[in-house]
Amino acid sequence: MSVISVDKDFDALTLTVIADFAAPAERVWRLWADPRQLERWWGPPSHPATVIDHDLTPGGEVTYYMTSPEGEKFRGWWRFTEVDPVTSLEFLDGFADADGKPVEGMPVNTVRMRLSAHDGGTRMELRSVFDSREQMDQLIGMGMAEGLEQSVGQIDALLAQPTG
Repeated sequence: MSVISVDKDFDALTLTVIADFAAPAERVWRLWADPRQLERWWGPPSHPATVIDHDLTPGGEVTYYMTSPEGEKFRGWWRFTEVDPVTSLEFLDGFADADGKPVEGMPVNTVRMRLSAHDGGTRMELRSVFDSREQMDQLIGMGMAEGLEQSVGQIDALLAQPTG
């Protein structure tokens, strides 16, 4: 598996997933930049994602939902604050209602994704930053760490497939 660490730092209010891939950064970047590829790994295997809107530009948004085995839809949104193609993304990440709008009272955290060269391949660091310990506890309690580890763990299989 590509995930080499999952670190919950309650003092720094961060959850960091680090994964190494035997692929160039340009290929790993496409897994974020192409909505059809993104939905093949974002979300744990039991809750596949469907991307509705995908605008990978500063100020742009992604809206999506993950479907449970029972058919329940869990919706989310991202709003990009920084986009540096093939290198990094920064976005706000939150829960959405059926119209893709943020759900009042649910936590919003900041996600920083960085790609860098590492051992002939690419290292991806995915760091979620929380506003408070309560927010971090809530999201960790909802399975965020396990879900991210499972999601990122699907990337190797996608990278092994030929690109069109």
